[in-house]
Amino acid sequence: MQYYSAVEGSRKESLPSSLSHSHAHVAIRRLCNQRTSNALESFFVNWKPHISSSYSSFSVKERHWTGSRCFGSVRSEEHGQTLHVSNRNVVKAQGVLLDYLHSTRGIHFTDAEHISKNCPFFVRRILEKVEDEEEMEKELVRYLRYHPINEFEPFFESIGLNPSEYNPLLPRELMFLSDIEEMLSNYRDLCDYGIARSKIGKMYKEAKDIFMYESGLLKSKLLAYEQLGLRKHTLIKLVASTPTLLLGDLDKDFVLLLKNLEEIGLPGDWIGGTLSEKNTYNWGKMFVLLNLFKDMGFDEKKLGTLISKHPGFLLDGSGEAVFSLICLLLKMGVSRKEIFIMFSEFPHLQVGSFVRNLRRAFQFLVEIEMDFEDVRKLIRNHKDSLGLILLKKPTSIMTNLSSGKKRLCKIIIEDPHQLQKYAMGLKVSPLPSSDDDLKSILEKKKFLSRLGFVENSKKMKLALEVFRGKGDELQDRFDFFVRSGLNPGDVLEMLKRAPHILNQKIEVLDEKLSFIINNLGYPLSSVVRFPQCISFTTERIKLRHLMYDWLKERGKVAPALALGSLIACSDKLFVKRFVSLHPDGPKAWESFKKA
Repeated sequence: MQYYSAVEGSRKESLPSSLSHSHAHVAIRRLCNQRTSNALESFFVNWKPHISSSYSSFSVKERHWTGSRCFGSVRSEEHGQTLHVSNRNVVKAQGVLLDYLHSTRGIHFTDAEHISKNCPFFVRRILEKVEDEEEMEKELVRYLRYHPINEFEPFFESIGLNPSEYNPLLPRELMFLSDIEEMLSNYRDLCDYGIARSKIGKMYKEAKDIFMYESGLLKSKLLAYEQLGLRKHTLIKLVASTPTLLLGDLDKDFVLLLKNLEEIGLPGDWIGGTLSEKNTYNWGKMFVLLNLFKDMGFDEKKLGTLISKHPGFLLDGSGEAVFSLICLLLKMGVSRKEIFIMFSEFPHLQVGSFVRNLRRAFQFLVEIEMDFEDVRKLIRNHKDSLGLILLKKPTSIMTNLSSGKKRLCKIIIEDPHQLQKYAMGLKVSPLPSSDDDLKSILEKKKFLSRLGFVENSKKMKLALEVFRGKGDELQDRFDFFVRSGLNPGDVLEMLKRAPHILNQKIEVLDEKLSFIINNLGYPLSSVVRFPQCISFTTERIKLRHLMYDWLKERGKVAPALALGSLIACSDKLFVKRFVSLHPDGPKAWESFKKA
């Protein structure tokens, strides 16, 4: 081995002459690890900035291309410039890496070739070490001779993992693939069986233990599943999607699921034609779902037809979407018989999309403050149509309709089919002004006139848009501030600076004002100086003050900062101005947020 020869020659004087050959080999390995630790550390320093900015731009497919499509340019952090890497140099670098892995490190040629051609990010990193592009091959050969690489990095990349995924999987204090012979042996067994190398990374990530099996054990497990009646191409998809099948003995839940599928007329290979290798499945949940359908009244023939027509019932989250839908419908008062009929006539739509739409409809009705019994009635009677449309947000609908929540509720209750007009992609026209709307506008004008606004002036028109609620409601909220101890002139000044504070209910205003005055100890005058504080949530104010008090105890901030200084800035600016004042500040800030 060239590398060991070089190390042994250069470090000969460091080894005691009394060491046996085996002990010398171990000592050389230790020296090798020690010698390269600094180089590896510098690798990581230069590498980290590229993880999010450069590597994230590669798709799974692109990461296995070669040439300029992956390597057109490289941003060098060391030299602060963009290096243009030619297709020709990439191919040369791959050849150098192939020769190093195969000839120097003794890795099987097929494996070494795959690794060298399918680790673009790693190749790009070693290309950054080249200063003379014309002597690129020689410089890379020289570099690899004296800076042995961590072979697990290009290996993990070549089997489909990106750096953020494989970093936690890198073995400690090991650099060479030959250090874990079982891993390479089982990796080759999976390749020989027909599993694409690029999909083995997911298997390693989710079921690492199968790569530590003794020789022959992995093959015997695959054979055991074939004996259940599964064809090879089906089994390849199964273990690629859910490699935990190969852990321990035969998966009992999976065996039971296969048996149930056969009973309803679906052969074992059916599941191989419907599942996705990108997902991971829970066979136990699927088995429970089949039994639930049987309890609802489906016989074996009808259940087989249903699952064959809608395989997503089983495969979408391993039945999670269906469980979620059934729970929602039961809470809305839908009977088991009605659910049975709904599933029997289920539309050609993914069950996950149906559940999402129905949940959005439920959320929509809750947000417009519809009575819960009316919500249940609507969902119960119109579940099929609501599951087919994705509603816009209530705020968007009310803006387009020029309507409030009460009027919108009334419209929907009188004609539930109006909801279908509020679906995404459909235009919503404003409603004609009702008598209630006209009355509300008149009341608001009277209120604004009492505040000093001139009838039909521009300021009056702007104020009508800013102030929400009826005129009597706005007057009550204005009077609340006066009852709290403020004189009318101060309240008027507050509204000029922050008119939107009057759009909140009296209960909310009372809670916020009480917290600021009684809990935090600020005087009432501070609210006059900074009325915007009423706009922020109590949680935000409390969180900022917890952090402020923590810093004050440690002498990092002034003892009496203005309320606006703490609350008005964004979270990012607050962290910069205050949290970062103490080394333990970020940790304390996160703990306060969690609490």
